Amino acid sequence: MLDHDLAPADPDEGLARRLKALACTAPLHDLDARKAKLDWADATVYQMAEIALHTIDQVTIAMDFDTGADHQQVVNRLLPFIAAQAPDRPVTEHTRVARWVLDNLINVGTTDRGFRRVYGAVDADGRYRRRAFDFKLLVELAAPDGEVYLRATDEAINVLVGALDTDVESAQIAAEVKLENLITRGRLADARLAAEQARYRTVQYGEILRAKLEATRRDVRSVDWEREVPELLDAALSHIESRFRAETAILKNITAARDDAEDPDHKRRAAELVDIVADCIRRHTQLQSRLQAAGAVFRAEQDRQQFSGPPQRAAIDVFGQLLTPALELSLADALAPTRAFFRAGTGLAVPTVPSLPSLVSLLLRPAPEREHVVGEVPEPELLPAEDADGYTDEQWQHADELLDLPEVPRRLSGLLADARAIDAGVARLVALRAVHAYGPEVGAAVRQGERRVLLAVDDGTPLDDPEFGGADLLLLSATVDAADAAGTGEGVA
Repeated sequence: MLDHDLAPADPDEGLARRLKALACTAPLHDLDARKAKLDWADATVYQMAEIALHTIDQVTIAMDFDTGADHQQVVNRLLPFIAAQAPDRPVTEHTRVARWVLDNLINVGTTDRGFRRVYGAVDADGRYRRRAFDFKLLVELAAPDGEVYLRATDEAINVLVGALDTDVESAQIAAEVKLENLITRGRLADARLAAEQARYRTVQYGEILRAKLEATRRDVRSVDWEREVPELLDAALSHIESRFRAETAILKNITAARDDAEDPDHKRRAAELVDIVADCIRRHTQLQSRLQAAGAVFRAEQDRQQFSGPPQRAAIDVFGQLLTPALELSLADALAPTRAFFRAGTGLAVPTVPSLPSLVSLLLRPAPEREHVVGEVPEPELLPAEDADGYTDEQWQHADELLDLPEVPRRLSGLLADARAIDAGVARLVALRAVHAYGPEVGAAVRQGERRVLLAVDDGTPLDDPEFGGADLLLLSATVDAADAAGTGEGVA
């Protein structure tokens, strides 16, 4: 027997990034897995993951530094893409599919509107541990004017470009170099994809800065303005300076390719690239203005949060504003203001919440000893059971004889006449069993071991009876085939 020493596994950060990348795409695949369960449409014809990617794309393009995409605008932009997948479906269904995908990307219905996926990674000590990865794809934020708009998160943008936790600046440089080489070689179709990825990275860089400024407005102490943010601002300004030169040169090459092209399709693709790169330059200009104003935002928020002081609230003088004026009133006039004051002053009855030490002591306290016997158990007084059956055994026997119809079916009207000649209760029992036989449960008859089951068929003949109305059913006894019922769930011979 040989003993082999197993070396501990090495931590692999690349594997963890790929696992996170798969986790970010899981909500998109869940859409295709759950589309067959929709009860308002046959959604199997729609490719929900593709619609979700197109949704993230539209939100990312419509994002600005301060605002985002409007819900209805995103839905309107999705309609042509959804209609191309199912052109024979109505516009109302296309709109409902777009809203369903958008709500699922926002994760409407959950508490924090976020997604969680569990993945495994190897620690520095070689042990495999499972970790939870929390992320969001689309978030809803409120504008200063009260409107609610959509923004795509870093994870959503990484889904578009096929990466995760990538260094923004290095990815932007690589995208620009790739774009320039593709344009030089005339591969405009591939150049458009590279240009779109470069624009996504530009948006992501602006989103990082916006998040830092938002955190500063909430609490200036939560952001490291001594080292982290100044380094971010310097790196971002250097990045924008180099990108301006690169994008200006790329825009010049694309414009020349557009003007010199003779193929209409080639000219159209070059024109689209001109628009995309021009949009990148516009976004860089906007980002530069925000970077230059970031220091002023920090200083203004620092002064506001440091010197604002405690909030001032108007206090109520109970003696001078309530008691003294109330004593001058009569009892009937003083009752209403006094009742209103005490109703508002007492508030709700809040249950007592124990502190952490007392809660721990309560949980660790041993259970009290109980006696094995609890004392004499009183004898309950039981009432006799009520007879719930409204028909006698003789009436059931007469009904069974009348409803035993193995060969020739009979009308309900004739059976009621024969039953009424015996007893009025037998007629009511026959009518009740005939109605029950209109939708018999063959499976229940098989489980109960019955060999015959009563069947009723409505052929449209009205019932002519002085006591009952409805259809004059055709009644027939059928033999239950237990073997066939066991194989298919139901069997009647």
